[in-house]
Amino acid sequence: MLIKPALSVVDADHVKADFTLQLALGSGEEQGVLELPRIVAYVPLINSHDHLVGNWVPRAGDHRPYPNSHVWVEDMKDSFSFHERDGFWMNDGSFNLSEARALQMASLGCYKNLFSGCGRVHDHAPVQDKFYYDSLPGHVIETFRQCHSITMGNWWGGGTAQEEMELTKGKMPFIIHLGEGIDEVAKGEFALLESQGLLRKNSVLIHGIAFTKEELKRAAAAQASVCWCPGSNYFLIGETLQVEEALKAGVNVVLGTDSTMSGTINIVSEFDVVRQKHPQISAQTLYRMVTENAARAMMLPQRCAFLQDKDCRDILLVDQVDKDPFENLMNLDAEMINLMIVNGEALMGDVSWVEELGLDEDDYSYFRVGKKEKFVIGDPMQINDDVDEALGYHKDFAYLPF
Repeated sequence: MLIKPALSVVDADHVKADFTLQLALGSGEEQGVLELPRIVAYVPLINSHDHLVGNWVPRAGDHRPYPNSHVWVEDMKDSFSFHERDGFWMNDGSFNLSEARALQMASLGCYKNLFSGCGRVHDHAPVQDKFYYDSLPGHVIETFRQCHSITMGNWWGGGTAQEEMELTKGKMPFIIHLGEGIDEVAKGEFALLESQGLLRKNSVLIHGIAFTKEELKRAAAAQASVCWCPGSNYFLIGETLQVEEALKAGVNVVLGTDSTMSGTINIVSEFDVVRQKHPQISAQTLYRMVTENAARAMMLPQRCAFLQDKDCRDILLVDQVDKDPFENLMNLDAEMINLMIVNGEALMGDVSWVEELGLDEDDYSYFRVGKKEKFVIGDPMQINDDVDEALGYHKDFAYLPF
């Protein structure tokens, strides 16, 4: 199928008004070019840091601000949200996320991302079996190794930080929380990481609130990436990464949401936090953080970072409400998503695409948001109903648009 959006964002530096895309799915023979006025085409966004089973609400943190996140983790375990979520999950502490209830919670986290334009997300948890990743809606990055943090180690499962890094063989990202705080513990974590030989090109350092200017320069020299989660940082700690210094040093900065237990509702809410707290950072720079920079950090193929005109398997079509395509993305919501395709699979969009693309209706569910009828892969409404039945009352998740 050939489509021609009004504008196509090829990368964060190039926007084309005359760009025909060849979708790698669709039924029947090509019938000319489908013109899409008032539609902007992007590559689907990438959320570089989430905890999918943690996307419960409300936020936990009765004793803010915390000196570091390790203190919050223990405090969070006494929160209403944690106990309510575990009442649904019935977790045995194993962190085996392929169990049915865990899959439902992780799926809710996936829908949080899909409804905000994120076609790919990294789930920071112990590496799971293939069944887990294959069972989730959307694309959850599955090739990585991880450690919870340099201070707490892999308390939730997995090897030591050194063992996990060696398992990467330099060919996949190594994800770790680091410097998430303002006290001496947080301030000492970067040096500890360096001393253990874990500051490498494939290192993705989450948060970095405590990083100094010199440490940011060393991260840039090592070609490591730093994931910025401003919503979670400001909520828990009251401060965030020195992002302007990081960008000036040449650090590959990416953006993440964290879970809704500490972070904001979704990636667009993170954009809002940045626009309020760091107005000097442009929408164009933010777009780069959730596309090109994120694909580099997560070691994903080029098609995940840049819009392809031939055999296009990854696309996000969005209603145009702002003349500037980058500012347009800052206003994104589920109603504006005209179509999202990831890895050649249609994940959500306007219901008219179901027939247009010859999709199997049984693979999708349908809902109304604003003035639009939408389809989405799987059935998030049924998951919400299952949560309600288990809890005995209705649970509203703000990131679900229905």
